[in-house]
Amino acid sequence: MTKGNTEERARAGSLGPAGWIALAALSGILAAVVWYAVSAWRLLGAVSISPLGWFFLCLGVVLTIAVGGGLMGLLFYSSRSGKDF
Repeated sequence: MTKGNTEERARAGSLGPAGWIALAALSGILAAVVWYAVSAWRLLGAVSISPLGWFFLCLGVVLTIAVGGGLMGLLFYSSRSGKDF
C-alpha cells in the first residue's frame, strides 16, 4: 500500500481491517461493561441515598466536569500559544 493510497483512505473516512477489529473489540468491551453495570444495579435492590449523599454526588460530578474543562482549556491555550513541542 502506498502513502498516497493511505492518505486517500483517511480522507474518505473508511476503516481498514485493523480499524474494524478495534471497533469490534471496543464494542464487545462496552457491551460487557453495560451488562456488568446493569447486573450490579439490580443486585443493589432498594438501596437509598440520603440527601447529603446526593449533594456530594452532584458536587463530585460538577467538580469532575470543571477539572476536565479546565484541563482542556489549558491544552488549547498551550497549543495556540506555541509552547507545545
